[in-house]
Amino acid sequence: MKTNRFLRICISMATCLLAAIVVPAQVQNADCWPSFRGNAQLTGNALVMLEPPFKLLWTFKTGDAIKSSPVIYNGIVYIGSNDGYIYAITSAGKLKWKFNAGNSVESPPLIAQNTIYAGSLEGILFAIDAKTGNLKWKYKTDGQISGSANWVTRTAKKQTCILVGSYDNNLHSVDASSGKGIWKYETGNYINGAPAISGKLAVFGGCDGLLHLVNTDSGLQLDQIDVGTYIPASAAIVGDKAFFGNYDGVFFCVDIKQKTILWKTEGGGPFLASPAVASGKVITGSQNRYLYCFNAVTGTVLWKFKTSGKVDASPVIAGNHVVAASGDGRIYMLDISTGSEIWSWEIGSPVYSTPAVTSKIIAVGAGDGKIYVFGK
Repeated sequence: MKTNRFLRICISMATCLLAAIVVPAQVQNADCWPSFRGNAQLTGNALVMLEPPFKLLWTFKTGDAIKSSPVIYNGIVYIGSNDGYIYAITSAGKLKWKFNAGNSVESPPLIAQNTIYAGSLEGILFAIDAKTGNLKWKYKTDGQISGSANWVTRTAKKQTCILVGSYDNNLHSVDASSGKGIWKYETGNYINGAPAISGKLAVFGGCDGLLHLVNTDSGLQLDQIDVGTYIPASAAIVGDKAFFGNYDGVFFCVDIKQKTILWKTEGGGPFLASPAVASGKVITGSQNRYLYCFNAVTGTVLWKFKTSGKVDASPVIAGNHVVAASGDGRIYMLDISTGSEIWSWEIGSPVYSTPAVTSKIIAVGAGDGKIYVFGK
């Protein structure tokens, strides 16, 4: 009896301890795509092995074109639309809830702490309960928000912070629980992309032609690297390296520890897509209609794949395959080694939305205002 009572006390204490642990964000796994590029480093690497062919499981129509990119959590697809709403759609393709943001939502959502964070072209960052669609708080910037938010834990206070860029030229750090501003870091022009996070470091580019390295605790500048012209998209971080392209068609690899450019490869078109990085390869799309695969160490172009439209949507690596969408209205699956086409589906409307990829589905938005979900 005493032993059983002792065990019950131990179990009760352990339960209380676990309940006290705060999980800062939904973590990427085979069935969860919680952010624009899957993780805080923005690598665009899905932790799945996909085997085509796929079929169209369902579509859901919103009221206007979709430029936002979906995220997936607990089988629910979350996405913004130019009709001014943020949607939660069930695994059966039915509306769970929609939230009126009052203006176009091109920013991909972020899900953290069972909360959806997404910005509007009015410059407002919303925090919405993922289950109910109810507003928790909103935070106003002085310019439109086009890029996704990211999250980081502030070391001193163990405080979860949301980082988001704005056309007011600032990267904003906002308390995830209260919506109160913590710090702002000012750049020389608009910020289009999302900040990539590595430890206490935020790495992002902007229309000032600089790659910014900022301390996530303080908001203080650690360094800037001049790359000549606009950085329209987000960087991806792997180890001490950041990968990104600029509007002049130059693709870069930067050592963020030594703060030096390791290599750059010229000859591409404007890079509005963010890169995916895995297995020693860096894959991105360009407005010159090509998907490029670079050697991550040398910058050598390993292969190119030509579509019939601009590739502004960011590709995703899924095991041995690459999932990519194009302005030609198609979604493609390519062999990661050769760049050869394995499977494609003609949506019939330009796609600027980045696919969300899990072990069960591929979800993407399109210019016709529909969300398309593919699977087995």
